Amino acid sequence: MIEQLGLKGHAVGGARVSPMHANFIENFAGAKASDVLALVDLISERVREASGVKLELEMRIVGE
Repeated sequence: MIEQLGLKGHAVGGARVSPMHANFIENFAGAKASDVLALVDLISERVREASGVKLELEMRIVGE
């Protein structure tokens, strides 16, 4: 659904929807947590508006 809505590569601040795999959000330019959350909200809202589906958030933190 995310890909079908044309959101691959869409960015908010330093966070973007992966241009390769639309199910992943990447930190490509020093994203803040607020960038990631704003992008998640935008994706969720667009999917809900287009299809009526409420996406569930699954987060995985990969660190040092």
